[in-house]
Amino acid sequence: MGSSNKGMDDPDSLANPMTGGTLEAEDRAEGGGMGASGRDRRRAKKAARKARRRALPWYRRIIPTWRMALGTVLTAVVLGVGAFVGIYLYVEPPNANAAAVAQANVYYYSDGKTVIGQTGQMNRIIVPLDQISPQMQHAAVSAEDRTFYSNQGVSLTGMARAAWDTVRGQGVQGGSTITQQYVKNYYLNQDQTVSRKVKEFFISLKVDRTESKSDILAGYLNTSYFGRNAYGVQAAAQAYFGINASQLNAEQSSYLAALLQAPSAYDVATATAAGKQAATDRWNYVLDGMAKLGYLSPQQRAEAKFPTIKPVAPVRGLAGQAGYLVDIADNYLFSNGVMTRDELAQGGWKIVTTFDKGDQSALASSVKSELDTLKPNSAKAKDIRAGAASVQPSSGKVVAAYGGPDYVTQPYNDALRTDITEGSTFKAFDLAAALANKSTTQDGRLITPYTTYDGTSGRQVVGLPPNVASYNPPNEDNVNYGQITVSTAMAKSVNSVFAQLAADVGLDKVRAAAIAAGLPSDTPGMSASNASVALGTSSPNAIQLAGAYATFANHGVQIDPWSVQSVTHEGESKSMPQHTSKQAFDRSVADTVTQVLQGVINNGTGYTAQALGRDAAGKTGTTDENKSAWFAGYNPQLSTAVGLFAQVGDSQRISLGSAAGISRVNGGSFPTQIWTNYMEQALSGLPDVSFDLQTGSYYTPPTTAPSVAPTPSTTTPVNPTPTTTPSQNPTFPTTQPSTPVTTPPTTPQHP
Repeated sequence: MGSSNKGMDDPDSLANPMTGGTLEAEDRAEGGGMGASGRDRRRAKKAARKARRRALPWYRRIIPTWRMALGTVLTAVVLGVGAFVGIYLYVEPPNANAAAVAQANVYYYSDGKTVIGQTGQMNRIIVPLDQISPQMQHAAVSAEDRTFYSNQGVSLTGMARAAWDTVRGQGVQGGSTITQQYVKNYYLNQDQTVSRKVKEFFISLKVDRTESKSDILAGYLNTSYFGRNAYGVQAAAQAYFGINASQLNAEQSSYLAALLQAPSAYDVATATAAGKQAATDRWNYVLDGMAKLGYLSPQQRAEAKFPTIKPVAPVRGLAGQAGYLVDIADNYLFSNGVMTRDELAQGGWKIVTTFDKGDQSALASSVKSELDTLKPNSAKAKDIRAGAASVQPSSGKVVAAYGGPDYVTQPYNDALRTDITEGSTFKAFDLAAALANKSTTQDGRLITPYTTYDGTSGRQVVGLPPNVASYNPPNEDNVNYGQITVSTAMAKSVNSVFAQLAADVGLDKVRAAAIAAGLPSDTPGMSASNASVALGTSSPNAIQLAGAYATFANHGVQIDPWSVQSVTHEGESKSMPQHTSKQAFDRSVADTVTQVLQGVINNGTGYTAQALGRDAAGKTGTTDENKSAWFAGYNPQLSTAVGLFAQVGDSQRISLGSAAGISRVNGGSFPTQIWTNYMEQALSGLPDVSFDLQTGSYYTPPTTAPSVAPTPSTTTPVNPTPTTTPSQNPTFPTTQPSTPVTTPPTTPQHP
């Protein structure tokens, strides 16, 4: 039986049918001949072996020998190892794919924590691992890869199972390590192909060797999708719990980790009953894993409660007021050279603004509530629009702005518009120019708040430069005021007085005073070649006008308004402009303007603002054909400008009165009411600060009354004798002005 078995197992030991001996024995005999060389013996042996195999039956010849089988296996092993090493050396991690690093630009209120809105195509905010709670880190490991800290970055069994499922068309059933998932998210894509899985395998091996486990885990959590359009754990924490990733507890973290398996199906706010049960089961699985790995004590595991999930809400984008504030911030960054549009488009910027959330809410609600009162009165009331802004005089910070009702439905920012004529709010700059330049009337009297002018409606302005067209503006409702002081003329907004006053000062000096206060030199309509500039043909935006009035509130110290505190990207900060201040006017000049503007509220067209119950100063403005109406005013803590206009479609302006269903909308009506309502809310809780005015001799009432009282003119204009053309070179004093000599009116008229 032994010989027979050997013959069946080894062809070389089969009997030779020609000699009767075994082939193996004959082989040895042939190889031992005297005088034969070793080479000859080997050749003979090989030939004999071939002859013997040819002699075998055909079915025996197709069975490989053990030598052939062993050689095949060894060759395959060598080739496999070589291929593995070759691919490993050849494959390098590519650059991160664009989708993996795409982030939102996030804009914050002044506290640096409350989000205004975000821009960008991807709702992702990348955070370092130290800003992800340890519980979230543990939950991710427990859910997705419990050997993460000990494995080499790959799972051979998981890889084989995933590849086999893909070949069978069954999709991927899981099994990849956290490292492999990170590689797929960050370097590759979501294609379910064998080639992608092979790349993933080799890149994962390299990544595990070149990156720390902490970096891999952070990258995984920042690139994973959690549902609700939330990419990355920071966006997910906000979407589901309204908190930052650093604040996630074990229960919340376990839920987010459970979502990684099926983000949409496991969202308990929208899931089916089966989906909710599956989400709960997965949540328990993660918690059990945390306990098994020692991240939770048995007591903590037993006490864990399913967390409360926020309802699904739209991604915080640009709806409502958010878009207008983002627009203002972007405009500031671009215009000041902080960054370019291309830089911003890269995403990932954290932009902390100066906007105060409380003040912003107060301004938006004040505008809305006032405009809502108009809607029942006119079908056209929907065409009334508002632009408003509020600036902190002491710092220049823009604390609030109103650009429209909803940026999504009306993306044009009315707080930045420079085509809404400001009207009589410009008269404050007329007065500032007169005081700063110690200007005199046409008959040589120093211009002070007590200087009298002829307030006859439509009187011809005299003393204009030759290159300026004649001008005879009417007063509102064509009222004649006769002889009237500058202070009272400001309170009643008498056009004829300020048109003549500006001519007395010099239109170039008036323009220069407005620029010194803060209006840009390129403000539309602010030309010194047109006498009407004195009555407000210029059209600064609401921020610029509020900022210019803030100069008076700040005792003549001018600071350009600014709206962004800081800009950072992954910890790196952009250089921000310096917020320098300059003494635009002597304090006595600015404080005198303030005292005159107080009269507008106390005794004039802005009387509605008395409801504020605090020291305040301001000026109304209403333009020709009632196309716009303004109120700009301030107290020591805030300077705010509110402008209204009516527009049909993209550009057709209509009368405010027509839109509101009334005869006329003045600056002292709706704009002043909005201003007052806002200031009441914004100043609530702040100290009641009074103006600390040092007007010097500019506002000193006369000690004795002249013997002859001027006779007011009610019908005939009084044209003073013109003097020389005013100087074209405006100057602003930098020291306290000397005591002016003035001829006060017989009967001083206090504002």
